[in-house]
Amino acid sequence: MKSVEWNRIVTQDCVAGMRALPAGSVDLVFADPPFNIGYEYDAYDDRRTDAEYLGWCKKWMTQVRRILKPRGTFWLAIGDEFAAELKVCATGNLGFSCRSWVIWYYTFGVNCKRKFTRSHTHLFHFVKDPGCFTFNADAIRVPSARQMVYKDKRADSKGRLPDDTWILRPQWIPEECTTDDSLLVHSRLCGTFKEREGWHNCQMPEPVLERIIRVSSNPGETVLDPFMGSGTTAVVAKRWGRNYFGFEISADYAGNIERRLAEVVPIPEVREPHVAF
Repeated sequence: MKSVEWNRIVTQDCVAGMRALPAGSVDLVFADPPFNIGYEYDAYDDRRTDAEYLGWCKKWMTQVRRILKPRGTFWLAIGDEFAAELKVCATGNLGFSCRSWVIWYYTFGVNCKRKFTRSHTHLFHFVKDPGCFTFNADAIRVPSARQMVYKDKRADSKGRLPDDTWILRPQWIPEECTTDDSLLVHSRLCGTFKEREGWHNCQMPEPVLERIIRVSSNPGETVLDPFMGSGTTAVVAKRWGRNYFGFEISADYAGNIERRLAEVVPIPEVREPHVAF
C-alpha cells in the first residue's frame, strides 16, 4: 500500500485528492460539505443547479467509500435541501448502511422572515459493514433521567447512550451537570461566540466533532475531512490522539487552519474504551 503522510491539510479539490489516496486507508470520514444554498465562500461557488450539485456529491462520496477501511465510518452533515437525496445516494447507490439519522437541534437558529426559524442540521451515520464497525459507546455516555431526576439506585452508573436528537440548549442542563463534558451542550456558533474563529462562515462546534470522533474512531487511527473549512475536525482529532488529514481548496482557509492547529495541545495518554460491533 502506498505510504501516506498523515496530519496534513492539503490545498486541493477533494475529489482529485481522495483519488490519490490508497483504497482502504482511512478509519473515519466526517464531511460537512457546502449545502448549495448560496453561502459566500472565497474559493467555491455555492450556487449550482440541483443536478450539478447532486452529481458532484456522488463523485466525492464515491471516493469516501473507496478510501474507507472495511470497518470504516462516514458521518455526513447536511441541510434540509438535499438531506433525503444524499441519504438515498449513500445507501441506495453507494452501498453504505445508515446506522442513525441524527438531528442536531441547536439554539440560536438562523432567523427567517417567512418560515419557521431553522434550528437543526442532519447528521447521517453511515458504515461500510453493518456487522463490523467501531462504536465506542462508553466514550459518549450521558447521565440518564434515572440518575439525575429520580435518583434511582438501579440506574446504570455509566449512564446511557444519547438519543438520536442532539438537543443543545444550555439552559436545559441541570446545575449538577454543567461541568460534565460527556454532555453535548453547544449551540450553532454565532459571530459573538468565543470559540468562533471569525474567518469562516460555517464553523462546526468542537463538542459535536468530539462526540463523533470519540464514538467512531480510536486513538492512533486516521480521521479525514474532505471539506476542512475552519479546521474543527483536525483540531478535535489532534486533541484526542487521532491522525488527521483533510482537503481545503482555499489557500487562505488552509493557512488559518494550520495556525489554529499549532495551538492545539493533545490530551496526554488518551485511552478510549473500544467496542466494535
